[in-house]
Amino acid sequence: MTHSGTRHRQTGGKDAAALALRATLGPMLFAHGWNKFTGSGGLRGTRGWFDSLGLKPPAVQAGLAATTEVAAGAALTVGVANPLPAAAAIGLMSVAARTDHRGKGFFVFKGGWEYTGVVSGAAVALAALGHGRYSLDGVLPRRWSGATSALAAAGLGTASAALLLKLCYHPGVAEPDGDRPAGEADVE
Repeated sequence: MTHSGTRHRQTGGKDAAALALRATLGPMLFAHGWNKFTGSGGLRGTRGWFDSLGLKPPAVQAGLAATTEVAAGAALTVGVANPLPAAAAIGLMSVAARTDHRGKGFFVFKGGWEYTGVVSGAAVALAALGHGRYSLDGVLPRRWSGATSALAAAGLGTASAALLLKLCYHPGVAEPDGDRPAGEADVE
């Protein structure tokens, strides 16, 4: 076998790995975002949950999180704009780890950070792999991948999360009554 045959097989393996990661991570993120919009409590329920976590203003944070998950999930699924959707996933998971999973240990079934860590790790790996040949990015002349893309995704995602948390995370501060729609009561 020639060196070029080995290289083609290695590249095809990376393309298949990127496709498998995208086909797993993208739809999962999309579904989580869609559920925030349309699940049993809808955006109102998400808003209440975010308020209880200390994310202010909760209506803005709920809409932002749902929209970011849907957009990042769709972009990962079709494989466009690497490493930006990976950075979005890392940012989302960083905020979730800090607000909802902090202090609950490792295992997700106990409320721990296992899920957020795995999703973030997969997003960094996908940013490093690139979206591969079987993607929208695959038809573009400039493909982003490698350590620089992985570092960009991790850095942008964690920096965005840190900024959001600094500006909008106020645990223990109740939402003012004037910010609630008429007729909505606290649910405990």
